Amino acid sequence: MKLSRRLTILILVLSIFSGIAEAQRRTRPSATKTAAAQKPREIGSTAVVMDETLSVLRSKPSLFAESIQRMRRGRKVQILGITEADGVKYYRVAAPPNNSGWVQADAVFGKFREGDDARLARLVQASSGFDQIELASAFFEVFPQSQFRPAILLLYGDLLEEAAAKLSKDAASRLDRREMAASAAPMHSYYLNFNMLDRYRKLGIIFLFNPNTRLYHYEGTSWLEIISRFSASAEAAEAQKRVSSLKEKMSRGSAAAARQ
Repeated sequence: MKLSRRLTILILVLSIFSGIAEAQRRTRPSATKTAAAQKPREIGSTAVVMDETLSVLRSKPSLFAESIQRMRRGRKVQILGITEADGVKYYRVAAPPNNSGWVQADAVFGKFREGDDARLARLVQASSGFDQIELASAFFEVFPQSQFRPAILLLYGDLLEEAAAKLSKDAASRLDRREMAASAAPMHSYYLNFNMLDRYRKLGIIFLFNPNTRLYHYEGTSWLEIISRFSASAEAAEAQKRVSSLKEKMSRGSAAAARQ
């Protein structure tokens, strides 16, 4: 009798364990499917349009699909989906205020994707003209903590000092000296209201003006940031040289003017 009870209990225990094992086997594929079905990291992230050559918003994910619009640099979009077509990766995006569609993934950048700061740094270095200045300015906003920030800051300052030299030539040729002489307005106010400064001001860029030499100079914010935030970097010594040079440029002519 006792043996029969023990045998019954043993069979009952084995059946319980067998049921548990079977349940675990059934749940494993489901868990795997759930993990596989997890949405990609990009979905729901905010991306910023940078490469205007590739920034066509299309009705479908194809290089041959209808164009809705070409998005401007700095446009923020929200990623809703991902697919591949025509050999490229596409994001389905919402583009406020009222557009949506598909854009080539290479046109946008963001912290959601590893290595995008390095990719944008390369794009900055490969660009030219005002586009290069705009891209560098956008880099600072999108990747404030990037390891490449000191190098881009140094490049940015150099680009703006080069721009200052060109602005000086343009102002000298376009501002009418007779008009300035006939007006009661201070001469430096004409230079600091020069219309070609407007697009730089929109980016928060400030140029100083030396009335003695009649030259603009970049005021040096990017170099000062390197010195204060990245004092141990290789760029810090170069930034200090540029700040010292700026002080010397802004003092030129002041001694001669004082003697006059």
